[in-house]
Amino acid sequence: MSTLEIFLLAVIQGFTEFLPISSSAHLILPSAVLGWQDQGLAFDVAVHVGTLLAVVLYFRKEVGRMAVAWVSTITQRNKEKRDNFDGTLAWWILFATIPAGLFGLLGKDIIEEYLRSALVIAGTTIIFGVLLGFADIKAKQNVSIEKMGFKGAMLIGFAQAIALIPGTSRSGITMTIGLMLGLSRENAARFSFLLSIPAIAMAGSYLTLKLITSADAVDWNAIGLGSVLAFVSAYACIHFFLVLLDKIGMMPFVIYRLVLGFGLLWFVLG
Repeated sequence: MSTLEIFLLAVIQGFTEFLPISSSAHLILPSAVLGWQDQGLAFDVAVHVGTLLAVVLYFRKEVGRMAVAWVSTITQRNKEKRDNFDGTLAWWILFATIPAGLFGLLGKDIIEEYLRSALVIAGTTIIFGVLLGFADIKAKQNVSIEKMGFKGAMLIGFAQAIALIPGTSRSGITMTIGLMLGLSRENAARFSFLLSIPAIAMAGSYLTLKLITSADAVDWNAIGLGSVLAFVSAYACIHFFLVLLDKIGMMPFVIYRLVLGFGLLWFVLG
């Protein structure tokens, strides 16, 4: 990969991983329009490492509290000491990650072989963009994460599993379900971002294992530069998205998804 390719693809991945606009839809554009080759395993590992570090660092206080509280739910016998929401939230996130893990394990071959086409990505970009817009308009936005309950967390977890279909957008569909459950935009985004941590870690671990067992040469330049660029762009994306979300809402992203989806359709079918 050239330095230009590393720069553009890492920044695209970093920005689009946490915006509700589908990173897969954007990563297919350079290859479709510019004829770039697949970025390879090493680069995939790099951007996963970068985005994971970004979300963990940004939510380091929440993650730290949840980790300590989760351990206390296992080690403390006294119910009052165990009865805190941080520990409960940690359990919700762990259980809500299971559907994506199972779907990824059982369906990865089908996804890789049949669902990574530009046509599929265009369709899912449009369909789930419309659903995001509907949820943003109709949402009550008066339910806290605590009131969402375990069932609500699992619904978002199953939505995250569906997001393994390229073009769906992991952050987009999880925020959509969060809004439909009555969460505010900020709470829907925060839960989505926290839920992404084990999901990105699982995907990164799987890709790292594939890289280790692969006979392909490792491009350390791509790994280093890609990780740094993905980290910086993802961290900035999370920060500004949360700052601006209540002011701009989801509709700019919905409109963008529709333009992008129909643009991909025109490119594929035109």
